[in-house]
Amino acid sequence: MTLQEHDVQPAVSVEKGLELSGVEQWAKAVVNFIYKALVVAEMEARKVRRDPIELIMRSAGPVFWLLVFGQVLNRARVIPTGELSYLDYMTPGILAQGMLFTAIFYGIATIWERDLGILHKFLASPVPRAALVAGKALSAGVRAIPQALAIGLLGVLVGVHINPNPLALLGALLTIVLSSALFAMFSLIIACIVKRGERLVGINQVIIMPLFFASNAIYPISIMPEWLKVLSHINPLTYTVDALRAMMVEGGYSQFGVGWDILILASITVLLNLIASRLYQRILT
Repeated sequence: MTLQEHDVQPAVSVEKGLELSGVEQWAKAVVNFIYKALVVAEMEARKVRRDPIELIMRSAGPVFWLLVFGQVLNRARVIPTGELSYLDYMTPGILAQGMLFTAIFYGIATIWERDLGILHKFLASPVPRAALVAGKALSAGVRAIPQALAIGLLGVLVGVHINPNPLALLGALLTIVLSSALFAMFSLIIACIVKRGERLVGINQVIIMPLFFASNAIYPISIMPEWLKVLSHINPLTYTVDALRAMMVEGGYSQFGVGWDILILASITVLLNLIASRLYQRILT
């Protein structure tokens, strides 16, 4: 071995060591971020045990839609749903509706925390803003799980053909958690901008029904007018329902592909997390 080759080898080793160290640091940062987000989510989820009545009240609307609207249209057979019965077709949409109606009001809790002085303590903690936002949004997903289980059980009782595959049902629950986090972050962004509870309630009332009806929750995109089809394709709820319909219902199908649905929802969630973490402190001013 020449002297020149001997000099090059240690340099390469040091370079690889530095590269490995950088990868390890990145991995530790990711693990630390996830841990802190889960801690915040667990802390927020404890509130569910103290107020289970809230979950029952939140489930009342979807139950009404499933028992009345679903049963009537299932007999009328006026909406083309392919090989699925209308009740089978509609149930994932009603599940997504319940998730949406719960998560979209999550920003109000942040305004209450500000008024009670709790938010100041959160912001003074060493938890990164992005992890704090992610944890709070994830807790909205945790709250949506009991509601999803209740609607699924009711669906079985009224004759919905639920997919017996446990992995598919687990995927449906994870989709609900992801979508809940997405809409909770969206609500948090609005709360950081308007800063008042009554304004947030008013805005939510305006956007909830367009989000719901401009999706494939209760009728297929194919029968929509052209302008509504465009809105449906940029509506995150459309991809939530599409994924749920493929995983939750026996014989269900995905129009866009489950992988594509999850990729779109995850991408929007990451984007909203970045925006919400930048705006989070503005709610105090």
